[in-house]
Amino acid sequence: MSTDEPAPGKAPGEPAPGKASGRAPEPSGVDLARVALRAAKEQARARGDAARQKKQARRGGGLRSGARADGRDPMALGAAINRLLTERGWETPAAVGGVMGRWPQIVGEDLAKHCVPQRYDEDERVLVVQCDSTAWATQLRHLAPALVARLNEDLGHGTVRMIKVLNPGGPARRFGPLRAPGSSGPGDTYG
Repeated sequence: MSTDEPAPGKAPGEPAPGKASGRAPEPSGVDLARVALRAAKEQARARGDAARQKKQARRGGGLRSGARADGRDPMALGAAINRLLTERGWETPAAVGGVMGRWPQIVGEDLAKHCVPQRYDEDERVLVVQCDSTAWATQLRHLAPALVARLNEDLGHGTVRMIKVLNPGGPARRFGPLRAPGSSGPGDTYG
């Protein structure tokens, strides 16, 4: 029967049964059977899971290892560490820590003798480097753009946005008759 034909015993202008205007049609016998079958399957699955857990508890333990690989199987140390780094979101700090360990190979022996990486600010993506003299600090400031490009090549694009170069601290002078309040020492040589 097509949708244009009226239902038997109905006038041509009246809606067919189950097709009342503005309301959802009532579920038919087939739809009710599908819903009942789905509910029965879920109940059976729940009973099966409960029975399986009870059986395992009687045998004296929880989960047992099977023939297929699962999350409880042993793994190589490197894979376990990589998984931990990924789960915790420590990839970037670990990579930057590796850079600090390989600093002489990245920047060269001469620069590495006089400039040491101090810390990495992950939020700002800034690597802070301390130099032992103002001459080496100036040299590093001139080399900073090329060094940032080299570091991003190793670590991934955008890992290091900027290198902040710290001047040497100089000796602390906490005594003496001519000490000005708030000064940190001789600023002409080490500042």
